[in-house]
Amino acid sequence: MDIHAKKYQLIEWITNISDSNLIDKLMKIAETTDWWNEISEAERKSIERGLKDIEENRVFDHSEVMKKYEKYF
Repeated sequence: MDIHAKKYQLIEWITNISDSNLIDKLMKIAETTDWWNEISEAERKSIERGLKDIEENRVFDHSEVMKKYEKYF
């Protein structure tokens, strides 16, 4: 089972939970897990570069990119 199927299965399971204590425990887990600390240094640097590009207006509109690379589709 791939990661997307597992996530979907979890979503289905969570939507059917009626035990409020379990929901509270799951919320606590979700609140204490910071994905930023779970990714690699390379991934963090890549995200930071992207954010800097946005701040400095070094971005391209989706339609521009699609037009430029349409020959590859």
